[in-house]
Amino acid sequence: MERKMVVTVSDCPGRIVPVGTPITIPKDNFVTITQSLGGNYTVTYNGNMVRVDGTDAAALGFEPQVLTFDPPPGDEILESQVWDALKTVFDPEIPVDLVNLGLIYKVEIDQEAKRVQIEMTLTAPACGMGPVLVGDVEYRVAQVPNVAHVDVELVFDPPWNRQMMSEEAQLETGMFY
Repeated sequence: MERKMVVTVSDCPGRIVPVGTPITIPKDNFVTITQSLGGNYTVTYNGNMVRVDGTDAAALGFEPQVLTFDPPPGDEILESQVWDALKTVFDPEIPVDLVNLGLIYKVEIDQEAKRVQIEMTLTAPACGMGPVLVGDVEYRVAQVPNVAHVDVELVFDPPWNRQMMSEEAQLETGMFY
């Protein structure tokens, strides 16, 4: 999506990038959409970059995005659906999903407990958006059929580096060298 100016149609909750501080953009204010990925929006408002979750897209005048999955046969959690959910979570500053960015280190599924355990990292340990991204991962993976619990652990060993990105992501961001 190219940059687009819209007027908020209702109070719009968001988080300031990169620190993650909650903010409410009041109704009837102009914002500029700079990124629309994975159902989330990055907008500029009063000189700040703000991440708006796709569940709040109606405040921007858009249809909220809802994750849908085909019901799996039986009551098992399908790992492929967990990875599909993870691919809908995008870094608010880099137009790449967390999987292709190389931030998801491990996914373990406990079928008996209906629990998904995820180890992930951030591009920088001090990233203020860490709690927001963890919340996005928990929310999106919980939408997968048969998932009752999602546990996300932030780890920093090994430290993230650009070589962890998929080749496609490196090309997309110009970090392929």
